[in-house]
Amino acid sequence: MNNMENKTSRRSSLKKMGMAIIGAFGLGMTNHAVAKEAKPKKEVLDIPDNDQDIPLFSGAVRHGNTLYIAGKGAHFEGDIKAHTDHVLKELQKGLEKNGSSMEQVLKVNVYLHDLEDYKGMNEVFRGRFGKNPPVRTTVATYGGVPGKSLVEMDCIAAVD
Repeated sequence: MNNMENKTSRRSSLKKMGMAIIGAFGLGMTNHAVAKEAKPKKEVLDIPDNDQDIPLFSGAVRHGNTLYIAGKGAHFEGDIKAHTDHVLKELQKGLEKNGSSMEQVLKVNVYLHDLEDYKGMNEVFRGRFGKNPPVRTTVATYGGVPGKSLVEMDCIAAVD
């Protein structure tokens, strides 16, 4: 092979490599644009009925495969165990109504009226989310939980 043929062959190879790189980059940009268009949007699933033009908050919101359930309380006379049981049943209803379950809960926030109720709340809480419980944050609120509930909980869950 003479020197001229060698240069032409190298240029041809470089051109092909350059086109492959540009093609791959262009394809990547196309995939990125498609992925950007498919970005999930916030879907409000449950708005509490409060006779207002603009609701104060949503009871449940889905974003992609993630479900957010607003805080649930127990607004009746009773002890921490009765309130905890009621709140967990309300969370379960909200989860199931919106395509999830207690076993799919990823995170729970627990707000106690009084930190002295921690042990009683735990007795009812244990096992309610299956063998693999979610991560949890528990705090005692200054001034109490709204509505005179002894406990309020909200959660984040996966949706199939």
